[in-house]
Amino acid sequence: MTAPLHLIKLSVGTEDVEDLTRWHADKRAQTADGYPCHVTRMWPKRDAEVLDGGSIYWVIKGVVLCRQRVLRLDEVIGADGIRRCAIVLDPILHRTEPVQKRAFQGWRYLDPAQAPADLAKARAGDDKLPPSLSAALAEIGVR
Repeated sequence: MTAPLHLIKLSVGTEDVEDLTRWHADKRAQTADGYPCHVTRMWPKRDAEVLDGGSIYWVIKGVVLCRQRVLRLDEVIGADGIRRCAIVLDPILHRTEPVQKRAFQGWRYLDPAQAPADLAKARAGDDKLPPSLSAALAEIGVR
């Protein structure tokens, strides 16, 4: 059995994971059946590998902070007649170990071996570290 292939994408304009959660709750960011999605011009050529359990990892302010499982890829035809791909996502965001990532355009494939690990679920009283501090700690090997 092979590991699923992931995607990685900048979440432009997003301040933190909660901000991404709020955006995905907005009807404008959802499919007709209520799932959050991200519409992109490029259709993944390796779609079968992504759909076999892959996730999209979100880079927020230069740091990978969370991921969402990719449920399906829907064809969307814009008002301009151009075919696009709606990456339909599980609404559950999984926080990951913070990893710094340089800016890039569009989405990229992310090899499973390079994907940050999920964080354990936080306890109710735990304070959240700022993303930049979490990334700096991860950079020196402190998690």
